[in-house]
Amino acid sequence: MSPDGLLVVDKPAGMTSHDVVGRIRRAFGTRKVGHAGTLDPMATGVLVLGLGRATRLLGYVSGDDKDYAATIRLGATTVTDDADGDLLTTRSAADVGEESVRAGVTDLTGEIAQVPSSVSAVKVHGQRSYRLVRDGAAVDLPARRVVVSRFDVLSMTRPTPDLIDVEVEVTCSSGTYVRALARDLGAALGVGGHLAALRRTRVGGFSLHDARTLDQVTSDPVAGLISLDAAAAHAFDRIDLSDEQALDARHGRPVRVSSDALDERTRGAARPVAGFDPQGHVVALLAPRDEAADLLRVVVGLAG
Repeated sequence: MSPDGLLVVDKPAGMTSHDVVGRIRRAFGTRKVGHAGTLDPMATGVLVLGLGRATRLLGYVSGDDKDYAATIRLGATTVTDDADGDLLTTRSAADVGEESVRAGVTDLTGEIAQVPSSVSAVKVHGQRSYRLVRDGAAVDLPARRVVVSRFDVLSMTRPTPDLIDVEVEVTCSSGTYVRALARDLGAALGVGGHLAALRRTRVGGFSLHDARTLDQVTSDPVAGLISLDAAAAHAFDRIDLSDEQALDARHGRPVRVSSDALDERTRGAARPVAGFDPQGHVVALLAPRDEAADLLRVVVGLAG
C-alpha cells in the first residue's frame, strides 16, 4: 500500500528536483510522488515532496511564499542568470558602492513586474522556455507581477577587484525568480549580475528545521514522513466536522456548517480549510461555496 504524507528534503546541489523525486520513489517503492516548487540543480535547501494522497496538497504548498539565502555576483552576466550558465558579459564593479547596492535592492522590493529568466520552466505556446532557448529560439517572456516582501543585504565582499558578492536574504511570493532579481540588480547598477549561490530555507510552513538529507531519507524513509493528517493540520486552517458532515465530504457533497464555525478569514480566504472527522483524520479540503452561505464545497478529496 502506497504511503501518504509529506517529506521535507534538504536538496543537495547538482541534482534536479526530478532526480530527488526518483530517489524517493525508489526508497518508498511507489511512483506516486510529486514535489512542490522546483529548485534548479545548483540550488540547495527545502524541497517539499508529497506521497500518495498527499500529492493533492502540493498545488497549495507550492503557491506559498518562500525564503531564500542567496549570493548575487555583480560584474558578470551569464546566459542562464545563474552560475550554471556560460559567461555572457563582464564589466568592472569596482566603482559600485554599498549605498548604490542597497538602493537597487530597495527598488526591487515590494510588488514588482519581473521578467522571468528565458532559461526557465515558464511555458511559451505549450513548450518550456528553456527548451526553446536550447534549440536556438529567441524567447521574449512577458513581465509578471510578483511580491518581494523582504530583500535584505547581509554583507558585501570583493572576490576580485572587479567583482562584488552580495549576500542577501529574500522572502517572495510563488513565481518569483531570485536569479531574475540578481540579473535586474546588476542591470540597474550598470555592471550586470547573476546568481552565484541559492539556498531555499522555507516553503510556507515548512523550513530547514523540518528537512532531512537524502541520505537520511533513503536509510530510514518512514522516520521523516509527515503523515497526511499532520501535514494537512500544519499547512491549512482546520475545521472539525461531525460524522454526518464528514460523510458528506467523503462523498464530495457540500457540507453545511454553523455560522460560528467559519471566521472571517476563512470566509474570504483563497486557500481552503482542512476538514477533519471526529476521529482526527482529514477527509477533504473545503472552501466556502460563496461568501454569504455557510456551505462548504469539497475542493480536494483526501479520504482513503
